[in-house]
Amino acid sequence: MTAEAFAQENRSGERKWRRRSLWSVILLIPLAIAVEAYDSVKALLADNDLFSRRVAWGQSAHFGGSDWKLTDLRGAFGMANLPPDSVPVLADFQVTIGNPDLQNLWLGCKIVLIDKDGRHWSPTTLVSLKTPDTVQTCVSAIFSGAKTGDTLNLRETFLVPKEATKSIRPAVGVASERPHFLLFQMEKD
Repeated sequence: MTAEAFAQENRSGERKWRRRSLWSVILLIPLAIAVEAYDSVKALLADNDLFSRRVAWGQSAHFGGSDWKLTDLRGAFGMANLPPDSVPVLADFQVTIGNPDLQNLWLGCKIVLIDKDGRHWSPTTLVSLKTPDTVQTCVSAIFSGAKTGDTLNLRETFLVPKEATKSIRPAVGVASERPHFLLFQMEKD
């Protein structure tokens, strides 16, 4: 083999490897971006309630290892020292415990109110209403020591604008079910 033929073969092999390298870069860059984005997408889905499961009025739904039922959603009128045009709203749930591992299944338990415009209200401590000893909040129920078959009465108190009371719906989210959450419909829906 002559030196010129050898050089020609090296150039041909070099061109082949350059083409392969360019194709691999074209494939590897999107793959690297996808790998880097995976953790961010996973965190987004794990920390947010994104997809609703609608529950009809009077029905219960299995969620977070237990059966959830909205028993009442009502305003508490006639209270003094509240911001103008605001109404305290009480959301009452009856939960029949299926799996008693609430500290894992109900971690990050969150009950909110959502209106037709997508606005959210979290429970408030600004309004303190006397509740029976048998009524708990979502968070206190986690540490209640409830056993399979027990029925818990949960209540959360919210402070919402008066105009929003016509379209609010309670929603329940727990870590074991995220990104899904329960959205309870009202009797008139």
